[in-house]
Amino acid sequence: MPDVPTAFTVRVPGGTLELTPGRPALMGIVNANPDSFSDSVRLSAVDQQVQHALALVADGASIIDVGGESGVTYTDVTTEQVEIARVVPLVERLAGEGIIVSVDTWKPGVAEAAIAAGAAILNDVSGLRDERLAQICARTGAALVVMHTRAAPKQEHFHDYGGAVADDVEAFLGERCAVARAAGVHEEQLILDPGPDFAKTPAETVQSLHAIDTLNALRRPVLHAVSRKYFVGAITARPPAERGAGTLAAVGWSADHGASILRVHDVRAAADFLAVKRVLDGDETMPDFDGDDDRLKWIRAAPQRAS
Repeated sequence: MPDVPTAFTVRVPGGTLELTPGRPALMGIVNANPDSFSDSVRLSAVDQQVQHALALVADGASIIDVGGESGVTYTDVTTEQVEIARVVPLVERLAGEGIIVSVDTWKPGVAEAAIAAGAAILNDVSGLRDERLAQICARTGAALVVMHTRAAPKQEHFHDYGGAVADDVEAFLGERCAVARAAGVHEEQLILDPGPDFAKTPAETVQSLHAIDTLNALRRPVLHAVSRKYFVGAITARPPAERGAGTLAAVGWSADHGASILRVHDVRAAADFLAVKRVLDGDETMPDFDGDDDRLKWIRAAPQRAS
């Protein structure tokens, strides 16, 4: 791994978020839209979404990423008004619980409304296609995730990278971060995302994840959104709901290479995986546990009645 800061400070409204490369914070996913490709259960009611988010936090999520529109290309673009109606009530409730909330959107109107409702991070999946998004973050103090993509939102497009997608990721993110800074975004508000599956084949996505070794040299925290992604399905031949084991492999690799945030659906599995990994790697000692708790030792068969 190249020279990487041992810690990052990310500015958010009213405070900071401290991140450690290689010990990634978990960003749990709560979709408020009806067409996400990866959700096995649709949560249409705000109360259900809030309870799911609280469960993810209890399982180990430090951030909750709220989305009101799926990135799939086979559905139409959601209007700003509809997306705002989906995400703002949820953001308000979660922020009221003291949760750090990220809003997954590329629309300035949605970003403005969500940040006003308490979102601390703008997760822009457009690659800062609209510079007003940077201006909103500069004015409000929200952190900004700058993601690599060569496709317009909701459009399927595979760019010709000439076999050098990792180089393109580094150059693109460097240039987009410069645009954000010019708009007034502070360096400590920036988070980098190589954009797995966005305008990339599965093989190119793997190459883009390898760009973390050069992205770390940009000295900003790197987010890997690897959960249930198409590249995992292409490797394992599994549909989205069956990509848990493949996702954990990507989680472990990302942690080893210095990722600071991991965006995942199954927070509990990722947290358990990383906890065991840290002990096996020698980064942490065995935690205290109840040696008298039989649940940790075996499953007892129910006693049988004599006939």
